[in-house]
Amino acid sequence: METIRPDRSAQAVATTAALTQRIIPQRKIEGISAILLPFTETGEIDFAGFTRHVAHTAHTGLTPAVNMDTGYVNLLDDATRREVLRQTQATLGGQPFVAGAFVPSKPGDTWQGASGYAAVYEQMALIQHYGGTPVVFQSFSLTALAPDQMLEAYAALGRHCPRFIGFELGTMFAPFGKIYDLATYTGLLQILQCIGAKHSSLQRGLEWQRLTLRDQMRPDFKVYTGNDLAIDMVIYGSDYLLGISTFAPEAFAVRDALWAAGDERFYELNDLLQYLGFFAFRPPVPAYKHSAAQFLKIRGQIASDRPHPLAECRPAEDVAILRDISERLDTMLAEINVGGGAR
Repeated sequence: METIRPDRSAQAVATTAALTQRIIPQRKIEGISAILLPFTETGEIDFAGFTRHVAHTAHTGLTPAVNMDTGYVNLLDDATRREVLRQTQATLGGQPFVAGAFVPSKPGDTWQGASGYAAVYEQMALIQHYGGTPVVFQSFSLTALAPDQMLEAYAALGRHCPRFIGFELGTMFAPFGKIYDLATYTGLLQILQCIGAKHSSLQRGLEWQRLTLRDQMRPDFKVYTGNDLAIDMVIYGSDYLLGISTFAPEAFAVRDALWAAGDERFYELNDLLQYLGFFAFRPPVPAYKHSAAQFLKIRGQIASDRPHPLAECRPAEDVAILRDISERLDTMLAEINVGGGAR
């Protein structure tokens, strides 16, 4: 019987070769983990569980990111966002963290209006007051701007903030998000106060394009992958600011150390974490936060798996699958530890 072979054009072969050449062995990965904001069974914020998780994440070597999508930032009021910052600062005692500079907006809002420049700058100043680095969230008022106006908006924010992180957010995460064209991204690279940008399109190709631009124009700029469906983007030169890492920051820290050491066990651990990512980030994507609460409760990190009262939920049947992944993860981490850690 004749074997049917897939058609592989010269272009496809060349593309594969180019991607293989892009892999950067043993690079040191910068990991930023978007922290889940946990809730009690009665629907209040579990700040005790939150601060334990912040401390645990920092202890593993990952940088905590608070008031992000994983922390339900779009569902929090100003007072709660401020309290999250205060408790993060008190917990970390001077260790670095990043935080979302988020301003609620609605379609039709303008950059000159109540959800525009002044409000975003106020949030950035608040984050700096508590010792964090701002991550500038998109909003309807920002993404409605023409590209040149949008770049001027970022530049204006940078004139009052020495270091901030940009953010491209796909609409599968939030309706006010936008993935910029490459010309706009090129302009973002030229704003020196913007030290990096989180890219959450969930598309490898778009992220590879940004890495190429970064390498050509500004090698110190950080492309923080937000692709929870392709967490191996770190081997191509991305760093990360991920929601999936809040499920098990200790496992991500071990994975990163394995890559830096040139240890092939990186791939096995990455595959298991990616399985968790595919399961947790299936549609509806925003419900991954409930998956995170379920997983962290299984692992004894928080007391309740209740999500925010207004958030989307996962079925209770998910818990059995998540428990299996947790047990397999513990077994793998124990084997790596017995084998001497990263080697």
